[in-house]
Amino acid sequence: MTILPRILSERREYITVGHEPAGTLTTDQAYALSDVPLWNMAIIASRTHIVWITTVCGKLKTDLRYSNTLGWNTFPVPTLTEKNKTDLTRCAEDILLAREAHFPATIADLYDPETMPANLRQAHERNDEVLERIYIGRRFRNDTERLEKLFELYTKMTAGQGETKKRGAK
Repeated sequence: MTILPRILSERREYITVGHEPAGTLTTDQAYALSDVPLWNMAIIASRTHIVWITTVCGKLKTDLRYSNTLGWNTFPVPTLTEKNKTDLTRCAEDILLAREAHFPATIADLYDPETMPANLRQAHERNDEVLERIYIGRRFRNDTERLEKLFELYTKMTAGQGETKKRGAK
């Protein structure tokens, strides 16, 4: 089961998504995604996804507020090959293994931008590289380029949805 917080510290460079055994209980302050492949975690944990969330979701004071409706359901993901899914699954596993190597450190300890362990940062960097190559064949130059690509894909993803409604309404 993939678990992610509804409220994210403004200091986080990545969404602190995790993976827990099926049946794990959570509070209303987290989303629990049942029966999803592990490669979803790699997408959610990416720089590309947090840039999207920062842009399209709201805030609680200065902290990011994750919304499954505005954030995940609108997030444009290109068509993934089986190799892409395998590569992203490996990235998610590497992130989890890097966290585990620092047990019993908390998420707050691990994701403090000033003290983030090097192996965890490297696992996230590798995840970003793999995902960004899926999107454009190389790393994005900056967040502006990330958003430009995401909104281009979002426009394609939603094209024609309004026309379907117009045709049905008479």
